[in-house]
Amino acid sequence: MNKLDDMLTVKKICLELRKLIEDAVKRNLCEGLLLSGGLDTSILALVASKFVTQKAFTVALSGAPAPDVEYASLIAKKLGIKHHIHYFYEDELYDAIYATIKIMRSFDPMEIRNSAVIYIALKHAKEEGLNAIMTGDGSDELFAGYSFLFNLEGEKLKLELENLWRNMYFSSIPLSKALGIEAKLPYLDPHIRDFASKLDPSYMIREEKGRKWGKWILRKAFEGILPDEIVWRIKTPIECGSGTTILPSLFNRRISDEEFQEKKRKYFESDKVVIRDKEQLFYYEIFRSIIGVPRPMKGKRTCPYCNSDLEEEAKYCRTCGAYPI
Repeated sequence: MNKLDDMLTVKKICLELRKLIEDAVKRNLCEGLLLSGGLDTSILALVASKFVTQKAFTVALSGAPAPDVEYASLIAKKLGIKHHIHYFYEDELYDAIYATIKIMRSFDPMEIRNSAVIYIALKHAKEEGLNAIMTGDGSDELFAGYSFLFNLEGEKLKLELENLWRNMYFSSIPLSKALGIEAKLPYLDPHIRDFASKLDPSYMIREEKGRKWGKWILRKAFEGILPDEIVWRIKTPIECGSGTTILPSLFNRRISDEEFQEKKRKYFESDKVVIRDKEQLFYYEIFRSIIGVPRPMKGKRTCPYCNSDLEEEAKYCRTCGAYPI
């Protein structure tokens, strides 16, 4: 395909994708949105603001670097959206960690770091009177937003994406259910999923502006419509955008090396659970007190690090976060 034909194809794909997203947002329309200021939630904010008065919610750990606040404020101001920014402190975070571990039945540090933030945001939206809220979940999986995919091409990329699609799981769904608020995920609309499954992966990951980008076609679809700072914002995990990325260093300071080594040995001998670091130790003790020692239930494939059940094709453990397995 020559450059001109490629440009025309990209333009056609972008038009179709914008229409699919608009239709999906209409089908999931509600007044609330979890707004990180990343590409995915900013697109939802842009489209939804055409049809309903929006309330956007952004949360961040007080005193920690939290770039989501800056980017979310930028898009909220541009669209004239009522923007709720909630700064939480350690006490609220610890309460959210406890609740998240109980709901998610997990002591995976990455999962807890990210999902506790979602829990706080959903709880804040609920307290503001909302009974439904949109999230940007699903876009990274459908359109190859994760950096571990960037060096894959062609059939290898397609196979990895198909594996992601089969195993997609979003904590916003069980967390919102536990809080009594409905999470709406427009990117998981069947029409968008079908579109992504048929899209040539070469339109998902491409080099531009001197670097490789995931979700390239999604960026191009809203280039010139959303601010460049949003369209070409590098993907930032929730923990980095909200400030909870500092949690490992916080636990490293609060738990001594002696206590960690002693408890690591204890839980391996008594529970056959491998504890990787101090942060995970903190989460495991909560998990153990609420749920108990992990044990296989289905009698099939189990995690070698915590003995929890695994899906047959799983590459990581949702209970302890072990990867690869």
